[in-house]
Amino acid sequence: MARESTVKALVARGVNKKLADKIVNAGFTLKALKSASVKELTKHISKKEASSLLKKIGVKETKTKKEAQISKKKEEKKEKKKKPKIVLEKTEPPTPTESLLLTELSKMNEDIPMAIVSDVAEKIEGSKISKKMIQKILTEVCKRYKAHKVDSHESVGIVSAQSIGEPGTQMTMRTFHYAGVAEINVTMGLPRLIEIVDARRVPSTPMMEIYLREAVKDLDEMQKITSEIEMTTVLDIADIELDMTNMEIILHLDMEKMKKKILSTEDVELSLKKMRRLKASVKKEANKIIVKSPEPSYKKLQQLADMVKVCKVKGIDGIKRAIIRKSPKGFVIYTEGSNLAKVFELEYVDQARVTTNSIWEVYEVLGVEAARNAIIREACNTLDEQGLTVDIRHIMLVADMMTNDGDIKAIGRHGISGKKSSVLARAAFEITAAHLLRAGVIGEVDNLDGVAENIIVGQPVALGTGAVNLIYVPKKK
Repeated sequence: MARESTVKALVARGVNKKLADKIVNAGFTLKALKSASVKELTKHISKKEASSLLKKIGVKETKTKKEAQISKKKEEKKEKKKKPKIVLEKTEPPTPTESLLLTELSKMNEDIPMAIVSDVAEKIEGSKISKKMIQKILTEVCKRYKAHKVDSHESVGIVSAQSIGEPGTQMTMRTFHYAGVAEINVTMGLPRLIEIVDARRVPSTPMMEIYLREAVKDLDEMQKITSEIEMTTVLDIADIELDMTNMEIILHLDMEKMKKKILSTEDVELSLKKMRRLKASVKKEANKIIVKSPEPSYKKLQQLADMVKVCKVKGIDGIKRAIIRKSPKGFVIYTEGSNLAKVFELEYVDQARVTTNSIWEVYEVLGVEAARNAIIREACNTLDEQGLTVDIRHIMLVADMMTNDGDIKAIGRHGISGKKSSVLARAAFEITAAHLLRAGVIGEVDNLDGVAENIIVGQPVALGTGAVNLIYVPKKK
């Protein structure tokens, strides 16, 4: 009886019945097996069987000292074979001219940003200038830099709001063609600026600029690459016919379009078979593909046809169209639609130069710092395209406010303005009654620190002259 119950217990744990019989015949019980080693079991069964048996029972193999040393050596060898990780430097080392300027600045006890040092170095590169002249240039640069610095107690937020808002009223409400690509319509002007400031998750006209690692000079090769990027559905390459009598969908493949997209009939057939939701039989006949409905229902056939139309055959999701343009440095691919993560996976793409106008995609793929730069770039491009000159520092302030807590926030009642600490500042922006009522219910206190709230209550603002208190003490007689 005990023998049978041991065999049953082993079989329940996934052990083969033949093997279980062997072990029980050798005089092992379940309790004895739990304390047994592989060495003991190999007298009755093979080593492989013994180790798998112990694993199934839940006993960890105890290795001898020699075995442990051998496995340790093997692991060490594997580690050595692994390629070392390449850590990319965040900034490039300074050039000889930049190093010279930095040493001169340290002698002068002056400190200016590296970007300005790089600009000066670029201007004087290659020209023979004496050290005395370099010192003169640096003195003038430092003087100009200090003059451009913002004074303490300056209301930078208001200045930025005026500097961006005033030119914003002169922007057009039209949608412009993207510079250099007449075929792709891209939202520009005021609608685009509103999109950026509102931090819209999907822009109205998403687009990408894709650069390749190596300059491809052959147009045919470029067309091959674009066909891989551009999303192709069944509807793009075939005429769809519904055969009501036989309950079939007949795809008449356009061989010219197929040739352009570098596709074969097998590719289309395979993509239809891979489609999970498509529960139908797919059959190939010369330049035709027949999809047979499993049920004799007209409604189901129509649903099936709709699914077949949108079936993806090739390309990247979200990219509707890809257009090649020749630039002085080689070919550039402009796309209608955006999918940064998938484009980055392509081997031949230069990830450092790929751009997208979808700020949220940049944030999700590259992080918040890259998203901040994307906001600055997009806003600058929008204003420049309209011929408006706004100092980049105002746009940088807006971008910093939108991204300073590690996420992208809109400038509105759902973002920055709606999360201000002051009740009156929130009420001054939108939905006044709701803000005041809520603050009254929960007993919120306003310390009147900001600009808007002080203006509302008719107090001097603590900025500029309002930040200073003058006391006159008359001389005693």
